[in-house]
Amino acid sequence: MSTWILLRGLTREARHWGVLPEALRASLDGIADGVPSRVLAIDLPGNGGHARVRAPQEVGAMVDFVRVAARESGAPGPYCVLAMSLGGMVATCWAQRHPAEIARLVLINTSMRPFSRFDARLRPAAWPVLVRIAAHWGDARRAENTIHRLTCNHRESRDADVQTWAAIRSSAPVSRANALRQLIAAARFKAHAQPPACGTLVLSSSGDGLVDPACSAALAAAWGAEHWRHPWAGHDLPHDDPAWAVARIRAWLLQADAERTSVTAGRDIKY
Repeated sequence: MSTWILLRGLTREARHWGVLPEALRASLDGIADGVPSRVLAIDLPGNGGHARVRAPQEVGAMVDFVRVAARESGAPGPYCVLAMSLGGMVATCWAQRHPAEIARLVLINTSMRPFSRFDARLRPAAWPVLVRIAAHWGDARRAENTIHRLTCNHRESRDADVQTWAAIRSSAPVSRANALRQLIAAARFKAHAQPPACGTLVLSSSGDGLVDPACSAALAAAWGAEHWRHPWAGHDLPHDDPAWAVARIRAWLLQADAERTSVTAGRDIKY
């Protein structure tokens, strides 16, 4: 059984993935020699099931936390990791520090030093919006409505989304202090220049109002990773078009399997 670990971003948790985890699991079944895939969403410290945990101000400490949670789940490694935004930084740090534990990386709308400037990693137009969100942090519906407008371009379901997200916030509130610590950790994080040892796929959104998609392009170019950009989605690509994200991941895995089969077949030819 292959295990996919899902990591969300700043103040978000497992329930914010929506339909993507089940769609991913269904899509991946049968790719790896007919072995079903397990999909495990792990909350970062300070979020979701770990909302009462003090969030560290270093991405490395978040990696330590997630590694323990993965081991305690009983899921066998090495892991495939699908991560977005701050979760993408955690996944990258994990893969670079402990390469034997990570088999594949899929990074969505993430950014990191030394590949991108601060004003690309967090677009200046988003700064006043983040200040408004912080000012109304205790008003779940108002805060989530603003977050939706900032991160989502698929808005037909906005009222239902905001209602769901406000309920999530009320049931597992992320403290303003934890949100700030996560933001500090993201700003501080600097990846190693060399690419992770595992295969890496980068996905980004042309309509991302929070992080400039040029950050994903720069990261993919520096690492020689495959990169696909969605034509209209916002920062929360898994919300806006989960089917597109899952299809791109499946195609990438099938291509890797085909290339591996071709190499193996070539080795079996006897002259």
